[in-house]
Amino acid sequence: MTYPIYAAAALAEIAGCFSFWAWLRLEKSPLWLAPGLACLVLFAWLLTLAPVDAAGRAYAAYGGVYIAASLLWLWLAEGFRPDRWDLIGAAICVGGASVILFAPRGA
Repeated sequence: MTYPIYAAAALAEIAGCFSFWAWLRLEKSPLWLAPGLACLVLFAWLLTLAPVDAAGRAYAAYGGVYIAASLLWLWLAEGFRPDRWDLIGAAICVGGASVILFAPRGA
């Protein structure tokens, strides 16, 4: 269940941050900020649902998923196809996140 939670959190965070990007960089209406703030609140709440023993570990593992989701956003929302280096980097990051999440830990 961890990866679906992280994927939903990433979508919420990226959408929330993109609303600020759209307002400041793309000259969209300030009304874009209201759903953006709601998305950022949803993001923070979703991260608390991750079944991880420490917040720092949850955030560290989430980072890898966030990178992969950002490249998906780049492609689907912004119309820029990630290149092979983007994909290789994302795979490395998701691999690192998996090590953090699923490494055997002693008592």
